[in-house]
Amino acid sequence: MSKKKVVVIGSGFAGLSVATHLADQGFEVSLLEKNTTPGGRARKFEVEGFVFDMGPSWYWMPDVFEDYFAHFGKKTSDYYNLIRLDPSYTVIYGEHDFVDIPANLDEFRALLESIEPGVGPRFDEFLKQAAYKYEVGIKDLVNRPSRSLLEFASLSLLKDIFRMDVFQSMSKHVRKYFSEDKIIRLMEFPVLFLGETAENIPALYSLMNYADIALGTWYPDGGMHKIIEGMVSLAKEKGVKFHFDAEVVSMKMEEGHVLGVTTKDGRFFGSDVVVAGADYQHIDQHVLDPKYRSYDQEYWNTRVMAPGSLLFYLGVDKKLPNLNHHNLFFDEPLGPHADAIYTNPRWPEKPLFYASVPSKTDASVAPDGCENLFLLVPLAPDLEDSEEMREKYYHIILDRLERLTGEEIRSHVIYKRSYAHKDFKQDYHAFKGNAYGLANTLYQTAILKPSLKSKKIDNLYYTGQLTVPGPGVPPSLISGRVVAKEVIKENKL
Repeated sequence: MSKKKVVVIGSGFAGLSVATHLADQGFEVSLLEKNTTPGGRARKFEVEGFVFDMGPSWYWMPDVFEDYFAHFGKKTSDYYNLIRLDPSYTVIYGEHDFVDIPANLDEFRALLESIEPGVGPRFDEFLKQAAYKYEVGIKDLVNRPSRSLLEFASLSLLKDIFRMDVFQSMSKHVRKYFSEDKIIRLMEFPVLFLGETAENIPALYSLMNYADIALGTWYPDGGMHKIIEGMVSLAKEKGVKFHFDAEVVSMKMEEGHVLGVTTKDGRFFGSDVVVAGADYQHIDQHVLDPKYRSYDQEYWNTRVMAPGSLLFYLGVDKKLPNLNHHNLFFDEPLGPHADAIYTNPRWPEKPLFYASVPSKTDASVAPDGCENLFLLVPLAPDLEDSEEMREKYYHIILDRLERLTGEEIRSHVIYKRSYAHKDFKQDYHAFKGNAYGLANTLYQTAILKPSLKSKKIDNLYYTGQLTVPGPGVPPSLISGRVVAKEVIKENKL
C-alpha cells in the first residue's frame, strides 16, 4: 500500500514540527520553502565574521523543546548545547538604574524585597498560581485543537479554566500582588511576547512569569538557528523531503479537495493532504480561489495583530561592557497610548526597545574583539515603512543606547542591516508586515482563533502563529504537533 502524500508549506518551527510528526507516522512528506534556507523567521545570515539570528532570540520553556525531541527518542543535547543565562536579562529603568534579573529563585525573591519590602509572601502566591496555570495551560489547554467547545466541556477542565483568571486582565492581576512600578513593569513584560499590552491579555498568561522566573532564560550555543538545524536534521532522518525556492502560488482543487500545489517556478506537487505553515492570511486570501476561502477580508482586517518590528543587525568593532546578553529598555513609560504600539498605525514618539548581545555568551557569533548587537523596536502593524523612517529610528535608539550605557557605539558600527514591515511581507508574506502573528487577546484565544482546519476544503490544514495555540516559538512547536494529530486522525494510513 502506497504512503499518503503530505505537502507542508513553510519550514518555520511549526512547519518543521508538523512535517516531522507526520513523517514519523508513515506519511510521505514534502516540505516546500519559499526562501533558500529553512527556518522561516528563525533563519540566520553570516557576514564579515558575524552570525546573526534573524528573528527569535529568547529561549524560554525548555521543557517544550525537550518534549518535542523526546517524542522521537532524542534529546536537545543531541543537536545543541544549552547555556542558562545568569543574569537572565537586564532591565534598564533609566540612567544609572540597571537591574540584573538573577537566575536563582531565592535571589530573585530578594531582589523584589529590595524594591518593595514585604512583598515576598505575595510573590510566592503569585508564582504558585502562575505555576498552576503553566501546568494546566502548557500541559493540557494548548494541546487541544480548539475546533469545538466540547473539547473544553468537562467539569474538571471548566473548574481549571475558572481558576486561571481567563476573564481578568493581566494588568489587574499583577496589581493585586505588587504595587511598585518597577516590579509591575517587570511582571508585565513577558506578555509582550503574546502581542498585546497587559491591559488586553487575560491573566491566564501569568504562566509566562513562571516560564521566565522558574524555568529560566537559556541560549543554544551557536545561536537560535541551532534549534532549526537540529529540527531539520531530525526531519530528514524521518524522511521529510525539502524543496527550497519553492513558493506555493496556487492549489489544484476538485470539489473541495486539494489535489496538489503549484510553485512559482511551475513545479506541481501532488498531495493527499496539505498543511500550510506559511502565513495563514496569505494562503487564505491570495493562494486560494475566493470560493474556497475560510474567511473574508473584513474578518482579517478586524483581527488584532501582534506588533511588527523594526530590527537592526549591527556588527560593532569593540566590546560593550555595560550590556548583557538580553537588555530591556524601560527608560520611557508606556504612557496612556500604549495600545498604539499594537494597533494605531503611526510611528511612536518614544519607542520601547530591546537589545541583544549574544556575543556576550557566544564568541562564535562575532569576530575577536567585536560584539554582535541586535536591536528590536516593537511597532504597530501595517506602518508605512521607508528607509528614511528606519534611519530616523536608528538614531533615536542609538542616542538612548549611548546615553544610558555611557558607550560610544555608532562610530564603531562596521556592519549594519535593517529589517522591518516590507521585509516581513517580502520574505514571509506576513499579513500587515506582522512579526509575531495574532495577539493572544481573550477574543482571539482557543476556538476564537482562525481554525487549524479549512472550512471549505476537506484536506487543507493550517499551523503556526496565526492559529492555535498562538505566537512564539514553543507554541509553534506545539501547533505542529496538534495539527499532525488531527491529520493522522482524519487521514488514517
